[in-house]
This record gives sequence, structure tokens and C-alpha cells, in this order.
Amino acid sequence: MAKSKTIVLIHGNFVNNNSWTDWKRYYEQKGYIVYAPANPGHEGNPAELRKNVHPELTKTGFIDVVNNIARLIDTLPDKPLVIGHSMAGMATLKLVEMGKAAAGVSIDGAPPKNVFPPFSTIKIALGAFGFFSGKGYFMGSREWYNKAFFNTLPEAERSKAFDAIAVPESHKVSKQLVLNSFSNIDFKKSHVPLLFIGGGSDNIFPPRLTQNIAGRYRDEGSRVDIKIFENKSHFICGEPGWEKVADYVLNWYESL
Repeated sequence: MAKSKTIVLIHGNFVNNNSWTDWKRYYEQKGYIVYAPANPGHEGNPAELRKNVHPELTKTGFIDVVNNIARLIDTLPDKPLVIGHSMAGMATLKLVEMGKAAAGVSIDGAPPKNVFPPFSTIKIALGAFGFFSGKGYFMGSREWYNKAFFNTLPEAERSKAFDAIAVPESHKVSKQLVLNSFSNIDFKKSHVPLLFIGGGSDNIFPPRLTQNIAGRYRDEGSRVDIKIFENKSHFICGEPGWEKVADYVLNWYESL
């Protein structure tokens, strides 16, 4: 296949596009044009966003995230490689289904509405839905991030990681992901190549969930690959050794 030299990186929930800074620079040094936009209502410095919630945040849903990236892609000269982490892994699957990508990579990706997550996922992510909150957004505590994101980091590194990436998240994103029919995936439809990457020590979306989602795809003429990185957490794109993950993705794409 002809390779686009454009990559779009989509950030997941509870972080913003600052979480992709190193990947963007890394891929640009390899000759790619890289876009890493903030999802709507997520623009800004994480420390400032924790102090003052973005005025547009609580208006943002999963559909807005997908459509925001789709509009960006429509301005590009060709379809890009789309890489999404966490919630944005599912956004990537949706963009692939919509015909917007040359190939798609879901890293520690959230499940579609039509794939039921394990109880451990529900337990750790429950607060993100806001069923018992009137605020319209979720801001995880340092302890929550330590369990959900940073469980493989040394204790001394966890506070610094929180300061660098943690942001408030709209309840509407998670609610649309599990309740809106837009968030279903047609697993029988033909599609461009997909790569699923999971962290072996991911506490939010464990590797068995990643394997389950990948295994649902049914079109025999469409490529689906999977790679589990042992001892990697949900912070797989930021914890030490992230370059190996970035290289694996690019090597996979360039070998298509």
C-alpha cells in the first residue's frame, strides 16, 4: 500500500495532547508530518486546567472527539495513520470504520459499546461517568491516577507524572462511549489494517479486553494484528520505554 507520511495522534480521557509531546517530536524526527490536537475542551496547560476547568469541557462528548478529528483529516492531502490511546483507541476504530484512515492503531483502547468490559474496568472507571456527580466532569485524585495510570512507575515518579498530564474529563465522553449507538462498531465491515496494542499491567483496560476487541473483527480480507507489551501500564505511551512502543507501531505501519 502507498504510505501516507502523515500521522494523527489522538489523546484519551483524563489527559490532553501534552501527553503526546514526545511521540510527536519522535515521529517528526523520522520524517513524518504529525498532528496531535487537543480534544474539544482540553486545550491548555494541564496544571492550569486543573485549577480552572475549560469552559467548553462539559459540553464535549465522544461524538465531538471523533468529529473533531474527522474534520482535521478532511483538510489533509491524504488519509493519515491514526493512533489513539485509551478512549481514543475506540475513536480510532470509529474513524477507521468511517473510512478516514490509511491504517489505525488502538493503544490500551476502550471497548466499543457492543463489547462489554470486565468488572475491573467498570470498578476503576465508574467515577468518570458522573452518575453520582453534579459537576459535569471528573478529576481523578493522585491516588486514582497512581492506580489507574502509574501503577508500574516507581513511587518517586508518580507525582511528577500526575503534574505533567492529569486534567479534568467530561462525563459526557464516557457516557456517550457506553450509552450512544454511535459508539458501536460494525465488526463485519471490511477495513484498513488495524493494530491493537495492550499493556500487560494495564489496570483500566487489561490485555484480555484488548484481545477480546481485536478478536471481534470478522472480515477475512482485512488485517488485524495485536501486540501485548508485558509490564506496561495504562501510561504505556509515557512511561520509560515508550520509544519501543512507538517504534513497534511505525515498523508495523511501514511493513504494510
